[in-house]
Amino acid sequence: MRLILTALIFVEGLFFLLMGANFLVMPLSAGASFALSPDGPAGLAVLRADFPALFFVGGAAMIWGAWRRNGELLLVPAALFGIAFLGRLISAVADGAEPGFWLPMLVEAAAVVLSVTGSRVLPHRGVGSAVS
Repeated sequence: MRLILTALIFVEGLFFLLMGANFLVMPLSAGASFALSPDGPAGLAVLRADFPALFFVGGAAMIWGAWRRNGELLLVPAALFGIAFLGRLISAVADGAEPGFWLPMLVEAAAVVLSVTGSRVLPHRGVGSAVS
């Protein structure tokens, strides 16, 4: 069970790292897949800065937590993607839902469920403690 859980967390973390890299390398196409259109260089800077920050931190914390079998690290992606899920949910209720709105929510929900489950199953180690 733990091996499958850590493998799933690791794979989803890799997915997020690839998404972050995509925003760095090809911000126009990555932004278009999120229904975003940058407004000049400032908009491109936002796509290259903010989205990789979210995806790199969330994905790296998932990979690191799974690799080190450290449940405490998995609280970071649970919070990041939980807030993203909540924002999409509020938007769907307040603004209406487009066709296919559920797919990103499903990915974020999976990240939250995997991260929270991993945090519960894997041991917690203090920041300064040795990891073996």
